[in-house]
Amino acid sequence: MFSAFWAVLAFVAVLIFASGGSSKTPRFDLAFTGAGIAFIVTLVIAAMLAMSHKENAEHLGKGSGVNLSSGRKPSNGFGGHGSSQAGGTPEAPDADSTGSGQS
Repeated sequence: MFSAFWAVLAFVAVLIFASGGSSKTPRFDLAFTGAGIAFIVTLVIAAMLAMSHKENAEHLGKGSGVNLSSGRKPSNGFGGHGSSQAGGTPEAPDADSTGSGQS
């Protein structure tokens, strides 16, 4: 029914606009061609949308969710941005390390 509506609408539109005015003969050949194309295109689009619809699994609607807390998560030592020192300031490099620039 959806495709038939758009086919009739395309038929009327092409019949009016392809004729070029009321003094000329209507172009039924172009109107039927436009209606057929509109019918097929809308039918294919509706079928593709119907095939792409998939219901969610029943278990996905249950539970309280994941990661509902907005608090800061502790770092596990794997490159996270968690602060391991008090105050979150980085530790100063040791004076006897090899990259200190002393000769």
